[in-house]
Amino acid sequence: MTAPASHPTPTVSQASLQAVAPHWPTGMRVSLAFVEHRVNVWLRFGQPTAEIVLDRWRRVAMFTPRKVCCRVKWIGNDYGTALWQLMVLLAPTLFDDAQRVAGVAPGARILLRADGELQVKAVLAVIDAVEALGIDPCAAAATYWRTVGNRLAARQSLPVYTAERHAAHLAREALQ
Repeated sequence: MTAPASHPTPTVSQASLQAVAPHWPTGMRVSLAFVEHRVNVWLRFGQPTAEIVLDRWRRVAMFTPRKVCCRVKWIGNDYGTALWQLMVLLAPTLFDDAQRVAGVAPGARILLRADGELQVKAVLAVIDAVEALGIDPCAAAATYWRTVGNRLAARQSLPVYTAERHAAHLAREALQ
């Protein structure tokens, strides 16, 4: 008896995938919700390309690839706050790796994650400081948000985003 002939797995080039890509869903869908005294999932910053209202409590914000947003999640119960969470998310392209995040489809690149009231309030203060400089937090360098997240995890002081740092980020983007 002979072994069955093995069939080589067809390979697909990135160029052929890009030809098919317009037919695949792209972008990121972020679920948002509000139920008074129970759930509040909202965007601190980010400009969705569209927003779909599902019912009076829920909606979905749509983001195109490479767009940044900040989602804040607060959950409470009869005894008070049960969860504080803040994430700065980058919408992946079709070819990017993405992490699975509850309420975010198909996933996102997590630039920053803060858990707990103290961390979330610290990051909200950082966002306010960036906006006080006249800079849209969506336009801030992704590396800055990653650094803030790493400093939170290491329990170190959070870095300050400056106009000089932002100018360097814009110059780097212009070269790419």
